[in-house]
Amino acid sequence: MKHLFLGTIISGLILFAAPGFSQDRDRDEDRYHGEDRGEHSWSGHLFDRVRADIDHVQAMTPVFSGDEFRLARTKQELSELQRSAAAGKFDQDRDLDDVITALQRVVSDNRMSERDRDMLRDDLNRLREFKEHHDRYYPKG
Repeated sequence: MKHLFLGTIISGLILFAAPGFSQDRDRDEDRYHGEDRGEHSWSGHLFDRVRADIDHVQAMTPVFSGDEFRLARTKQELSELQRSAAAGKFDQDRDLDDVITALQRVVSDNRMSERDRDMLRDDLNRLREFKEHHDRYYPKG
């Protein structure tokens, strides 16, 4: 009888507490997506902003999944691109294409909210635009 009573209490807590956690998560989602994504928020921060968006999606992704693997791979490619750019060894054909390809796989294959997918599509478009006009940022010496 004691175990039944304890089980009922625990089940009730889980049942009534879970919607509260979900609401907090929804508020965090709304707050994240409500941030300014205008042009001035991207200026000079393209790679950092893409990384923040990937981190946001990764926080909502189950660990040890194909979705998680694709996100981790994208972050790895982005880190390599940033290291190359910081060292003055930016290689558009290799570094940027690797990031774009990895992020495209995330957008195409990962399970996520439509809002997150749209956000990452926007990141993808900005990376492609950067690829076309990167010489403004990293002129060849």
